[in-house]
Amino acid sequence: MHGPLMGGLAPAEWSILAAVLLAYGVLGVAKRQKGFDNANPRDPAFYKSGLPARAQGAHINSLEGLPFFIGAIILAEMHGASAPYITLLAWGYIAARIAYIWAYLGNRPGLRSAVWGMGLLFNIGIFCLPLFV
Repeated sequence: MHGPLMGGLAPAEWSILAAVLLAYGVLGVAKRQKGFDNANPRDPAFYKSGLPARAQGAHINSLEGLPFFIGAIILAEMHGASAPYITLLAWGYIAARIAYIWAYLGNRPGLRSAVWGMGLLFNIGIFCLPLFV
């Protein structure tokens, strides 16, 4: 599935960029809130409560999940796991992260925890794919 439209990258590898964009993009939600000062973007008082606090929480959690996600994709590819399965699980992870961020911003902790668990299962699935080659 590599080709000129994909820029030489596999579809699962593009999901890494999507995960990074989600991790940083969620901060944009907070930064649009009243009281955000771009001259002091890390002011703890701004992120103390409400939507800014939830956006920052989603951002931090997204960053925490990136190493395992990226590593799982690279290891699965290195060990010859099926590219279509890597892609399916990788984009499933992205869908779970979108749902996670939506639930976090919407202040739905039960749903947030459930979709976080789904994302972790997608990641574990990617990591374990080489066992089934």
